[in-house]
Amino acid sequence: MMRLATTVAVASLMALAACNAPESAETPAAETPAAEVPAAPADPNALTAEGFGPLRIGMTTAEVEAALGGDSDPNAVGGPDPATCDQWRPARAPEGLLVMIQDGVLTRISFSSPATLKTDRGFGVGDTATAIKTAYGDQIIAQPHKYSPAPAEDLIVWTVGSPADANTYVEEAAARGIRYEIGTNGTVEIVHVGGPAIQLVEGCA
Repeated sequence: MMRLATTVAVASLMALAACNAPESAETPAAETPAAEVPAAPADPNALTAEGFGPLRIGMTTAEVEAALGGDSDPNAVGGPDPATCDQWRPARAPEGLLVMIQDGVLTRISFSSPATLKTDRGFGVGDTATAIKTAYGDQIIAQPHKYSPAPAEDLIVWTVGSPADANTYVEEAAARGIRYEIGTNGTVEIVHVGGPAIQLVEGCA
């Protein structure tokens, strides 16, 4: 009788211990990787060395007109020989934007006040030469302004066809770049994008 009581007591203690045993730690569920945030789309209205909006350097006059309309002021003359080189604002282009057409091909796009456009690096009229030089670093070719004293200058960045020498005039038709015209107050007055024509300092000359 005593042996049976002892056996029952031991069994009861073992059952009680099992009930009070800590629960085994559960294997943590694998964390779901966070979804990658897509990069913000590029501004379709930013000017690049290749063009602006629907305009692309190398387009024909007819293609420019189809994209943004014909000359908004057909009575204005944008060059001494418009058949060879002319500058004008397409009818549906922002105020302050001009296209340069040379021998029937778009070679340059320029903008000045009142345009509030920006290049693909975020610079436009009113931005400082210091900020532009900091952003582009050694990509910048700085040249004295042809007519105005320092701090006026021209800041050129070639994305295609960069010359080995800062004083070399780029003639390769496939070259592409951006030129920031800096005024005497040290800020951007005009921006030009396109081919070798961005180096022209007197419109078509």
